[in-house]
Amino acid sequence: MPVPGPGYSITCRVEAPPSTTAAGDLTSAIGRAGGVITAFDVVESHSDRIVVDITCNALSADHANDLTEVLNTLDGVRVRKVSDRTFLVHLGGKIEVNSRVALANRDDLSRAYTPGVARVCTAIAENPEDARRLTVKRNAVAVVTDGSAVLGLGNLGPEAALPVMEGKAALFKKFAGVNAWPVCLDTQDTEEIIRAVELIAPVYGGINLEDIAAPRCFEIEARLREKLDIPVFHDDQHGTAIVVLAALRNALRVVDKDITGCRVVVCGVGAAGSAIIRLLQHKKPADIIAVDIDGIVHNGRGDEDANLQSIAASTNKDGRTGTLRDALRGADVFIGVSAPNLLTADDLSVMNESPVVFALANPDPEIDPLEARKHAAVVATGRSDYPNQINNVLAFPGVFRGLLDAHAREINEPMMVAAANAIADVVDEERLNASFIVPSVFDSAVAPAVAEAVKRAARETGAVAPKPRGGSALPWSMAEDFDF
Repeated sequence: MPVPGPGYSITCRVEAPPSTTAAGDLTSAIGRAGGVITAFDVVESHSDRIVVDITCNALSADHANDLTEVLNTLDGVRVRKVSDRTFLVHLGGKIEVNSRVALANRDDLSRAYTPGVARVCTAIAENPEDARRLTVKRNAVAVVTDGSAVLGLGNLGPEAALPVMEGKAALFKKFAGVNAWPVCLDTQDTEEIIRAVELIAPVYGGINLEDIAAPRCFEIEARLREKLDIPVFHDDQHGTAIVVLAALRNALRVVDKDITGCRVVVCGVGAAGSAIIRLLQHKKPADIIAVDIDGIVHNGRGDEDANLQSIAASTNKDGRTGTLRDALRGADVFIGVSAPNLLTADDLSVMNESPVVFALANPDPEIDPLEARKHAAVVATGRSDYPNQINNVLAFPGVFRGLLDAHAREINEPMMVAAANAIADVVDEERLNASFIVPSVFDSAVAPAVAEAVKRAARETGAVAPKPRGGSALPWSMAEDFDF
């Protein structure tokens, strides 16, 4: 199922004989070994040799090594150097800080720093709410992790989590103009994490929790929401849930089903699965059946986990027991956020007519999408090399853009539902089909639509900070000038 992709892209600098067949020999060797060539550049030419850069995509790190060895086995060919293009992207980090104001002369310095900055400090001291208008706080998000659940890799710690958090910050800036900064904490103690985020919160307009293992992530988010006056959003939970809800709304339009008549199976009851279940409940499906490694979640299992107890109490109306296949019998929708290769096409045959299958385990889904299509009417994955990619980047940039623009103090489920509806609405009737139920992550309409929907829902639900009328220490009526 996997195909060579840019995640394992290498450039080999190769020395070869200057024969008329040299280029063909090199490219043919890569092709026979399963690589996909994306560039071929001659960098040196001599009477006795040529030097070329061959850039190709591989299936894995081991496959990339195999491609290198294949080149080395050709007569007269020597691989001088191999560059991993993914690692090159990360050299020196992926983000930086730039000044938004000119600092070209003494006048500039007097206003941006001393002595002028003292007046701004005094204004904020008199009315701390003005920090949302006069500092980076108005457009800043902390991307916080303890490195305990990095991607699908597990507990790697804060240093190894940093490349992911940098990437997240870059996506915030690219898609929504939000200044985000990675905060990788060298602790996995719940109390220390909560206290650390409390201490840094004055700098930020929102907190994005990331890659914190369940069930600890649930308590951390809940308690920070109680303590802080800025939104706290665990993207592994809610970003995934928002995009899943958006995709499901459109998938059910394709198969002409109403969610209120659908039985939904959610496989995986960790951070993402639990949040998906809770957000789906706002749309009132006929039933939701949760499945984890121990089978169908139900009240009689005796689970000690508080999250599983809560899920069991609000799902599985008929008290079903058994395996994942038992859960699928008579279901309309399968949503997997669990582990690879759990299902076969035959397993899906027990579902209702025209089922919807979201196999979102990454990088390898619960079922091969090609196999799933033997029975499913709509298939989605978390991968970029198949149609209908369920990707959190459709949600979190626009969500935080809306939160920051609204000066929101919290995020609530009506705001998340509004975000999901906005994503779904970007796909109009003319473009909607079984292979296109969510917009591209590069669709420039997505983030603004999500931001506007979140901002509107924040105001409708009373989640915004009060305007500083009369109480602001800003001179003149600048508080209104800075209210956007």
